[in-house]
Amino acid sequence: MKNLLTLVTDAMQGKPVALRSPQWETVRKKHIINEPICRACNGKDNLQVHHIKPFHLFPELELEDTNLVTLCEHPDKECHLLIGHHGNFKNYNPNVLEDIKKYRTEHLLV
Repeated sequence: MKNLLTLVTDAMQGKPVALRSPQWETVRKKHIINEPICRACNGKDNLQVHHIKPFHLFPELELEDTNLVTLCEHPDKECHLLIGHHGNFKNYNPNVLEDIKKYRTEHLLV
């Protein structure tokens, strides 16, 4: 479960604040092991597990692997922020998987 400092930091960054399942860290770590690169840019640093359907709107999908995708927060690309959230952590990108494919095509990563 997130500690208070993480909750405050998330809120300051505009990320929706919600309490995670006690199983979230285990699911997150397992997902990174199974998908250890950014699905958009193939980056390997600063990886984040992004919920395709956001946790704050679909809490029942929090631990579903089919609702997860690895995106990076690499300073040069910031795929998690830019593709996952259209540049603002308050945003929900319902087309994140399509946008990942588009990014990969535009950057010749397919």
